[in-house]
Amino acid sequence: QVQLGESGGGLVQAGGSLRLSCAASRLTFNNYNMAWFRQAPGKEREFVTAITWSGLSKFYADSVKGRFTISRDNAKNTVYLQMNSLKPEDTAVYYCAARSKSSSGSYSKMPREYDYWGQGTQVTVSS
Repeated sequence: QVQLGESGGGLVQAGGSLRLSCAASRLTFNNYNMAWFRQAPGKEREFVTAITWSGLSKFYADSVKGRFTISRDNAKNTVYLQMNSLKPEDTAVYYCAARSKSSSGSYSKMPREYDYWGQGTQVTVSS
């Protein structure tokens, strides 16, 4: 079955950087728009950023705009999330998700509209 595997999480001080990766297998990767979501304890899963199948369009939540960058390498079936200037409020489990490019719209902020999910990777930012 389809697998999405996140890596790169960890503990970092405020102001630091991390780069998350999400490798897809058993998926025709360039048929899917990809996204990152995050979920902090006691909170709902929230949209962070998305990238279209071609990589030409990217979308960001206001809370991460200017600090986070999403990218993808279709040859490696991998999507990345570069996180800079990290803040304690960025602490969460980060999930990658895949949504068929045939779905309506370039991306969605609604978790239920994604077809596949990874298991998540923990990011902890200390103050």
